[in-house]
Amino acid sequence: MLVAAILGVILWYVAALLLAWLAPMGVLSGSARVWTYLLIFPGTLPFVLLMWRATGVARGQLGLAMAIGTTAAMFCDGVALAWFPGLYGGEANVAAAGAAILWGAAVGQVLGMAIAAGSARK
Repeated sequence: MLVAAILGVILWYVAALLLAWLAPMGVLSGSARVWTYLLIFPGTLPFVLLMWRATGVARGQLGLAMAIGTTAAMFCDGVALAWFPGLYGGEANVAAAGAAILWGAAVGQVLGMAIAAGSARK
């Protein structure tokens, strides 16, 4: 499950850099924020599938792998928000970017659990 934690940290870092780059374009404010949040679903699905493949867990264990990866990402996010807020593109973007990353973490969890739940139905 070390792979899950490493993938979680990598995705968090990529997401933080992406949000810092996109925030000046207004994707984290006004009505664009709704679209950003909605697009996090399809944007997260490939990562969930990558997590499944890279960790080699059974379908029913994907939720656990996602929980480990998400926890690692959330630890990084908490540290960065407190001590390295510039990573998110400046003070004006810190709260909005942190919230979007937290939303993405929840989306990853939901998608991972939904895929894992599919194994229980069979």
